Amino acid sequence: MHQEIDLVKVHNEALVPGSVLARNLVMLASYIKELQVQSHLIHLNYEGSNFIEMHKFLKKRYEKHLCQFDELGEFVRAMDFMMPLCACGLKEALGPDCFRNVESHDGREMLLTYHQNLCDLCELVCCIEPMATEIKALDVANYMAELMADANKAAWFIKASLRCS
Repeated sequence: MHQEIDLVKVHNEALVPGSVLARNLVMLASYIKELQVQSHLIHLNYEGSNFIEMHKFLKKRYEKHLCQFDELGEFVRAMDFMMPLCACGLKEALGPDCFRNVESHDGREMLLTYHQNLCDLCELVCCIEPMATEIKALDVANYMAELMADANKAAWFIKASLRCS
């Protein structure tokens, strides 16, 4: 990953069961929100020979990320934890340098950055899923598998599209 994302660790404080998982889900939701904004902005700025296909694909992606953000937030609230109240709170939950930002209006570069962020999302999910399984939050563990499948499929689509251009 761009920079190693530290998952929330258990400190020497007495924690409510599931709080570490809930805090990591807040971080994951923050990451997904960044993906939603990034895919939406690429959708608006993308230019290339495959414009129509990418425009449609990215619209579906940012809509999907919004649903994923909502689903993760609902898991957090079901654990009786709060979500941040603003974008600043989300960025704080994510931490600095944990998300790759697009630095060029070049269509290929935008897609490569988004692709790498999707791959990094899979790494995050692989770290969080065992926590959910360990505390028997099987609904969350199953959703982690759904997130992984979705991110892998989207990454494959981008990779295949870039090979053709």
